[in-house]
Parts: sequence; structure tokens; C-alpha cells
Amino acid sequence: MNLVLDSVCKRYGNGRDAQLVLDQISFTMHTGQFLALLGSSGSGKSTLMRMVAGLEKPTSGSLRLDGQPIRGPGSDRGMVFQKYSLYPWLTAAQNVAFGLEIKGLDRSQIRERTAFYLEVVGLADAARRLPRELSGGMQQRVAIARALAAEPRLLMLDEPFGALDLQIRESMQEFLHNLWRSTGLSVLLITHDIDEALLLAQQVHVLAPRPGRIVESLSLDLDKSDLRDLRISASFQTLRHQVADTLRQLDRDPP
Repeated sequence: MNLVLDSVCKRYGNGRDAQLVLDQISFTMHTGQFLALLGSSGSGKSTLMRMVAGLEKPTSGSLRLDGQPIRGPGSDRGMVFQKYSLYPWLTAAQNVAFGLEIKGLDRSQIRERTAFYLEVVGLADAARRLPRELSGGMQQRVAIARALAAEPRLLMLDEPFGALDLQIRESMQEFLHNLWRSTGLSVLLITHDIDEALLLAQQVHVLAPRPGRIVESLSLDLDKSDLRDLRISASFQTLRHQVADTLRQLDRDPP
């Protein structure tokens, strides 16, 4: 998997009313990498994610996946949103299987994949439960299992834990980190949460708001064997304060 964004710009509207939302976004992401886009409201994070998903087109510049232009949605990219967007009348297993049925896989393949990915996210025992019978964190794990079941080359996460309370959010961050380490997934995360970006990602691009643009790129070499210890370490706190200062400065004095 090789994702390349080259001088991507996005404008809405025409003429005097045109609004520049993203300005000259360029980066490359490789197989197995965990990359985060970090920025406050107005930095164009979600717009950028929708373009990678093929739901929107850039005004200028290009997006390529494995050398091919991204022209629309595809099963090579799996998407998980902040809202779980599960079908409330379907069980956890049926939600995971739904996309596989649309793809036309045979029943045995669907059963095997559904069972496997529910096991991967630790919900094998919840296969027959409806979303209303699951906690918020469990529902989000079902959404992740559904995305993984399509076996995408790139897993995209749009503020996936933003609707969860602090304790569950931290638990889900550890879950995602362990899932990435054990599977070798390629993960693109967008978030406004500094801790989340620094804890999970290998590479973090910091976005300025209005218009969104990359103002700082961080390659992280942190010991992530225990995220709980890392959260309270002096080195992590120092880095966190530095990034927070950058974001505060951008909000006060946008580039």
C-alpha cells in the first residue's frame, strides 16, 4: 500500500465566494504505517479524509493509491466514523456481514470472515447481540470489524473515539494500538486529540486551520510497549506541550 497526496487543494464555491479549505497538502504513506492528521476545527481534516475515501475530488493536485488515481470509493479503503453507524435491527455479526453480502461472497466465506474479525476485535461472544445491547466502545469495535472484514489495504478512522467518555476512549486507543501491532494494518487517523495522535501514530502531520495546511510533521520514536506508562512519562508530556503550543499559536495567528 502506497498512498501519495501531491499538492492537494480544495475550494468550495466560485469567484469571490470561493473558500479555500485545503492548501497544498502533500505527504506519502507506506504499507503498515500508522499516520495521523492532527488539527483543530477548520483545518480540513474531514474534507481531506473524504477525498482519500473517494467521496470528494480535489480542486487541484492529485491523490494516488498504489500508483492509481483515487476517483471514487473502493473496497481497498475501509472507513470508520465517530458515529458507529451500525444498523440497529441487525446483530453484531449481521452488521459485519452486511458489506460482504453486497460484494457477493458465498455464505461460507461470509460466515468465516465475520467470525474471524469479530474474534480479532474481541467480540466473538457478542455476535448475536443487537447494537442497543452493546456499550459505545463495543459498538465501535463492531464498526472496525465491519471495515476490516472487507480486507482493505488502508483503514481510515475519522475521529473514531470522539463520542466516547475518557475511560472508554483510552481503552479503545489501547485496543487500536494492539490491533495495529498484531495485524500490520495501514492506518490513517484524523483527530483533534493531541494525546491520541502522539500515542498511536508513527508519523503526525499537524494542520493549520483556515485554510488547512501542514505546518509541522513529526516522526515519533517513542517506546509504546505500554501506553499507560507512556502517557505519564516526562518525554511524552514535553512533546505534548510542544504540540499544544503549536496548535494554540495557529489558532491565535493562522499562517
